[in-house]
Amino acid sequence: MIRNFFILSILITSIISCKKEVKSKNQKLDVITTTSMITDLVKNIGGNLIEVKGLMGSGVDPHLYKASEGDVSKLVNADVIFYNGLHLEGKLVEVFEKMKHQDIQTIAIGESLDKNILIGSDYFASNYDPHIWFSVKNWKTITRFVIDQLKTIDPKNAEAFEANGKSYLAQLEKLETELKNTITTLPKEKRILVTAHDAFSYFGKAYDFNVVGLQGLSTATEAGVQDVQKLANFIIENKVKAIFVETSVPKRTIEALQAAVKSKGHEVTIGGTLFSDALGNKGTKEGTYIGMFRHNVNTIVNALR
Repeated sequence: MIRNFFILSILITSIISCKKEVKSKNQKLDVITTTSMITDLVKNIGGNLIEVKGLMGSGVDPHLYKASEGDVSKLVNADVIFYNGLHLEGKLVEVFEKMKHQDIQTIAIGESLDKNILIGSDYFASNYDPHIWFSVKNWKTITRFVIDQLKTIDPKNAEAFEANGKSYLAQLEKLETELKNTITTLPKEKRILVTAHDAFSYFGKAYDFNVVGLQGLSTATEAGVQDVQKLANFIIENKVKAIFVETSVPKRTIEALQAAVKSKGHEVTIGGTLFSDALGNKGTKEGTYIGMFRHNVNTIVNALR
């Protein structure tokens, strides 16, 4: 880890020393984002007035993501970097810290949320669950935060950012109403969500689900045999009908859980695939935050109903 940080430090310093301020007033703001959720959000607000480059695409696990030399070059040459924070991008923390010391503007969207609404954890480095996007209410707060940040950084386009943001917030309002209506069709006693890792606690809190993950908040932690057996017993005791795979976590973890339940003389189906730490493929409905959330809720409700 120290060696990697030393190499990245040299890269950052050398790139910064060669960087020239040649951007004219008419050039678009160069924005770098980390996760695909943030990329989608910033694009909705910035529209064609900014250039947005996302580091992490579909199916990429931010917990384990490591910056390449090309990534560092993109980051250093950006006007602003939006990232989640709360240690979600664990392997990039050192890079962002180095950039702050080099006066490069980095903005953690997680800092826009009141600490009182964050979900704590005794088992995660930041002491807070970083999966903040799984509450639409949180995402609306973050949207307003990003609007204000872009308006401050690029004041000439402030009115457009405000208008785009207002339109996107209206879409989020509509989404939340739709999700709640769908969820109400599922009886409360059936709202038990078992997934590969503990990414859905904000979802559970917002929409009244009991959420249980096989792995912890970070996929860097692996589930052991005892974890699998304990969760298998929980599934049997609570008559859980279905469990779920995640796109950014290997399927084998949930398959092992299913096999453990079967070995005890019970059956549980794999109810479908959920998007947790990344959106779907670009150009698909699930490749947007709104489409991803709609897919997840429909998949969960249909499988558990």
